[in-house]
Amino acid sequence: MAKASRALRGRMRSVQNTRKITRTMELVSTSKLKRAQDRVVAARPYASALAEVIADLVTPDLAERFPLLRRPAPPSKGGPNRAALLLVTSNRGLCGGFNSNLIKEARRRIEALESQGYKVDLHLVGKKGIGFFKYVGRVAATQRIDIGDKPTTLHAAELVANLIEDYAAGRVASLEVVYARFVSPLTTPPTTLRVLPVEPPAKKRGGVQADYILKPGADQILEQLLPLYVRNQVYRGLVETAAAEHGARRTAMKNATDNAGEIYEILKRTYNRQRQAAITQEIAEIVGGAAALGG
Repeated sequence: MAKASRALRGRMRSVQNTRKITRTMELVSTSKLKRAQDRVVAARPYASALAEVIADLVTPDLAERFPLLRRPAPPSKGGPNRAALLLVTSNRGLCGGFNSNLIKEARRRIEALESQGYKVDLHLVGKKGIGFFKYVGRVAATQRIDIGDKPTTLHAAELVANLIEDYAAGRVASLEVVYARFVSPLTTPPTTLRVLPVEPPAKKRGGVQADYILKPGADQILEQLLPLYVRNQVYRGLVETAAAEHGARRTAMKNATDNAGEIYEILKRTYNRQRQAAITQEIAEIVGGAAALGG
């Protein structure tokens, strides 16, 4: 009985220590989530305004003059047979199924592109994605682990600089980004966003139409805005994935903390029942011994 009680006390201490760790990680993720969420909110108005300007500037005539707007022919008709896929994952785990869902979405897109006749060039951001594809034996074209959970526009520019050149030169048919779209801390669905070719959003019908005075001209402006738009789309993918990671980790650590609390209460009740049974047995033995002596 004493040995069983010591084992239970050891398990209770272990669960308590685990609960302290998961509670601390939950608080850290909550703190980081607020800053990451602020970056997501700050990035959205600029991206929306940039998309509206491009939608107003692009015309069918101009679309044929810019490589980033042209949609290449499929491989069966002589188009490029390579497609680029950029997967954004985290460097750390303990965030539930966050990374596995992103990897699953990336594998689904790879299979879809390969079924269309493309050879997929895989570009990886984050240790979790790199580790998985290294394990399955798939070689990545590029990989980065230095971006972390504080991405910048410079990181996005570095990721897509060569890809923009490859697409403009006709060596790559498309660029897609697999990232976690941040809807709320509890809702972060894995999403595939096609970045190249650039697809300008549809112009809004009705309301006040923008009246631009263009200098030096729409073509010169688009020449600068289109690469900027591509970099901005990738940057949004990076910041939304960073915020989604903290939201997923906070949820996972909260669930782990709650589960540890429940396990501790079960162990505590079990320990108290064993202790009460031992005390009752000792009392019964004392009473029985006293009765035997008195009899």
